[in-house]
Amino acid sequence: PIAGERPLWDFPDGTLAAREVAAYAVSEALGWDIVPPTALGDGPHGPGMVQLWRDEVEDQAPVDIVGEGEVPDGFRHVFDGLDAHDQAVSLVHEDSEPLRRMALFDVVVNNADRKGGHVLPMADGHRHGVDHGLTFHVENKLRTVLWGFVGDAISAEEADGLRRLSAELDGELGATLSTMLADDEVETTRRRVARLLARGTFPGPRSSSYPVIPWPPF
Repeated sequence: PIAGERPLWDFPDGTLAAREVAAYAVSEALGWDIVPPTALGDGPHGPGMVQLWRDEVEDQAPVDIVGEGEVPDGFRHVFDGLDAHDQAVSLVHEDSEPLRRMALFDVVVNNADRKGGHVLPMADGHRHGVDHGLTFHVENKLRTVLWGFVGDAISAEEADGLRRLSAELDGELGATLSTMLADDEVETTRRRVARLLARGTFPGPRSSSYPVIPWPPF
């Protein structure tokens, strides 16, 4: 519910629910089924965001903490650090198509909070992303645990999705987002998509005063 949103210094009050719905609209335009169906609704605590529940597979961890340097087959290394017991560990994530697409989606929506627990593993191998209230800011705020693809070429299929999104942003999707986001936020989203297509590779962290990993990462 909007009434339960915690005020933040860098996002306008009362906008997080609408940002969740806007993220779903972008996911649908991409055609990648990243965000579960999400809508604005009214409930016992007033208007807010409602999202279709997805049952995740408990014994899978698309994002994980392992011993330092012990990167499992099929995973990408993100960074090294110390755990709560001062043991050397590495944060890793799957090297998979669903996570590649989620990483690109996060760049597009400027996701400031992609924690490991926001990646839901499905039994069929698909991965859903949830918790997209901190998105679409006009300033670069990308904070994510999915940095393992930095420098990889964007595939032809991924570029097709981004081109679909670009066309939709100039049409019906752009009009829809304008009912939930500020005009400059919609325009900045257009520019992020164009920059991704022009670059042709997964971007790395941009130099700024902001951290590029959400804290805590899970």
